[in-house]
Formats: sequence, structure tokens, C-alpha cells
Amino acid sequence: MSDNFLAPLDAHDQRLLTAVQPPAWVNPEPKARYHLVVIGGGTAGLVSAVGAAALGAKVALIESRFLGGDCLNFGCVPSKALLRAARAAAEVRRAHEFGVELGGEVRVNFAAVMERMRRLRADLAPNDSAQRLRDLGVDVFLGAAQFTGTDSLSVGARALRFRRAVIATGTRPSVPAIAGLAEAGYLTNETIFTLTSLPGRLAIVGGGAVGCELAQAFARFGSRVTLLETNEQILHREMRDNAQIVRQALESDGVAIGTLTRVLRVDVKDNVRILTIDRRNEPARTVEVDAILVAAGRAPNIENLGLDAAQVTASAGAGVQVNDRLQTSNRRIFAAGDVCSLVRFTHAADAQARIVVQNALFHGRARASRLVIPRCLYTDPELAAVGMDERGAHEAGVAIDTFVQEFQHVDRAVIDGDAVGFVKVFVRQGTDKIVGATIVGRHAGEMIN
Repeated sequence: MSDNFLAPLDAHDQRLLTAVQPPAWVNPEPKARYHLVVIGGGTAGLVSAVGAAALGAKVALIESRFLGGDCLNFGCVPSKALLRAARAAAEVRRAHEFGVELGGEVRVNFAAVMERMRRLRADLAPNDSAQRLRDLGVDVFLGAAQFTGTDSLSVGARALRFRRAVIATGTRPSVPAIAGLAEAGYLTNETIFTLTSLPGRLAIVGGGAVGCELAQAFARFGSRVTLLETNEQILHREMRDNAQIVRQALESDGVAIGTLTRVLRVDVKDNVRILTIDRRNEPARTVEVDAILVAAGRAPNIENLGLDAAQVTASAGAGVQVNDRLQTSNRRIFAAGDVCSLVRFTHAADAQARIVVQNALFHGRARASRLVIPRCLYTDPELAAVGMDERGAHEAGVAIDTFVQEFQHVDRAVIDGDAVGFVKVFVRQGTDKIVGATIVGRHAGEMIN
């Protein structure tokens, strides 16, 4: 796995590196036995380690790449910094709707946008730093962990024994097998934040959350964006009317969207990437772009962990298998976060880590199935949901009544110019018991709470 996401390695990236992978870090001498060993320094791993140490446990945390995981380094933090800048550009462009006249064309200084992102990421890095963890009583080991038995593992030449362990190694971008893609070169969510110049033309392979959010952002920055999705709609797990509003918003920002579309191959000519694409029932055609972003799902990081030696069951598709208490097939070993869950959100990883600490250290009976986890897609408008929607209720055999409030009938939304979207609340039929809600609109991520 490439670690070239640290580019252009300016002063901000150097500050980040000093926090999350200190070059001069010396791994400590292991204790005789740890109450808890945590593999992975992303959200789930950090919360597990800090929470257990705060309770007085002897804790070790092992990270092979960068502390902070996806969220800090190439997920939530950098992506939301770009989305905020893109929203600012969009607000300026529509200022005339409110009687505010601006002279000249709105231009985005992309290099400044990316420099701001790197600066803010570095500013936040001390929260996840090796030094902070050590100060909180966690033994931090930088290196690759490998189980050597059911209650032991190694980090380089150091051997660690544990009473309980947590696998929190997360996921990585999944790259589809497309002829010529590797030779042409492509970006993922781990490398797109290294850009310092704006691609004039950008193809995005995958119409899920990452693809949609970044498609809109780069279109607002000035790229000509083509978004390609193999399913019949973008955000294919969402209800059609929800996804359609997001699609219309992306298209209004200039994103060209192709659904039911496969990339057959990629060629390069004069530094131009030529995608041959096939849409169902249509002749194949080509799209020329300057850069390709692959946003086609995630794969769990389970390789080279020695899971067989630990007697932990896992698969390439589902990751580490756990029960409702987040125990693996080895009852000493737990898992939390994206490596074991299809609910891949930072706040979900945080909540699962708290369950692990309770169950691992105190023989608790906390269950992951009891979590009620809201989610949000940070396009503009946003799409937020919690609990069941119409499809989920139907699949669960739950009869529901649906209450809808469209924002076009809400005075505040009309006045603010945010009248696109709606709130739907689903209640068990004939009762006032809420089983779910969906909001599509500006500030949906705040309102869902």
C-alpha cells in the first residue's frame, strides 16, 4: 500500500508527519502482559486505547502507517475541508440571488484551497499524535503487527502478550480490474488530496458517497467532471427520490453523470487518459480526461495480520467476523470499526470501540445491534438518515405511516434560498413510534439529530 498521500510534503505535511508517524520514534519495551492490545490507530483503535488507558488498563497500540487513520489523514478532515471551500465558491456564484452584486468571474485558487486543507489537517493532528497517546499512558508501537498465537503478537523484533486484543485496521480503497487503469495512473481518496493543480477534466469511477461528494466539489472548483456508476442510479442504496435530488444538484453544478455505465479500458495518449465506456444498450464511446479518481468501494485490511495463528475468522469481502458483542471467533480478540462493519462511519467506529472496551475489560454485555446510527452524505443539499426508510421497513415487514414536510413550504427555508428537499418521518403504522427519518436538504446533517 502506497504512503505517498503526504505530498507536496510542505511545512504542514511535515507537522502532520511529526505527529502521526514521528521519524525518531522509538518503540517502548513491552510490558509482561497487556490488558488490551489495539491493532490500528484510526478512530476505533484510538478510542479503544485511550478509553482503556483512562480506566487504568495496561494498553498497547500498534500502527503500521499513520496515527489518525482515514479520518484525519485522507477521509473526514481533508474531504470536508474541500467541501467547505467548494460551498463557499458556490455561495459566491449565487450571491446575485440575494441582491449582492460581485464584479467579474468567480475563480478558485485551487492551490490555496489545498494548502488550507493541509494546514488545518496538521493543526488537528496533535489530537491523534503518538506523543499524546504516550502522555495518556498508552504504549505506542509504530510498525506492522502480526499475531503469533491466540494471546500473542509481534511488532518487528518485539513480542507482546495480551489478555484481550482489538483489531481496528480499517479499510483501503478497492480498485476495479479495468484494463490499462494501473498503467494510466489513477487517484483514490488516499492520494487525491496531494493535488496542487486542478485537473481540467476529471473522471470519477463510482457514484457512492465519496464519488458524489468529490464530484460536486471539483465541479465547483472548475473541473469538468464525469461521474460513472455501474448501477441504475447514483447512491444506489438510497431511495430513488432521495438520490434523484442529489443527482439534480450535481448536474446543476456541471457534473456529467453516466449510470448503468462500465469502464472497459483506459488508454493514454499525450498524457490524456482515454476511457472507453459502455452504457447498457448503447454503443461504446470514449471520454478524455486529465485525471481519474477511483471511488468504487472499500476492502478490509486483514492481510499479513497472522489471523490464522490467532484463530480469527475473516474474509476478503466482509472483513473480520464478529458477534453482536464484537468478539471474533477467538473470544480474547475483538474487532471494531470498518474492518468488521458494513456501517463505515467515524462515529460508528467510535461507538463500537466503546462497546469493545466495556466488553473486553469488564465482561460486559453491550451489543452493537442496539446502536442507532445516523448518517449523512455531505453533498449540497445533504442527505441524512437514521433508522428505517421505506425500503428498510418493507424488507423488515414493518407497516409504516410516512409524514412528509417539503422545504418549499417552510418559510425559513424559502427565505434562506434553501427550499430544495424534504423531511420524511416514518412511524409504525397506527402509532406515534418513530422507526426512522430521512432528510434531504441544506443542514440535513445537523437536523437529523
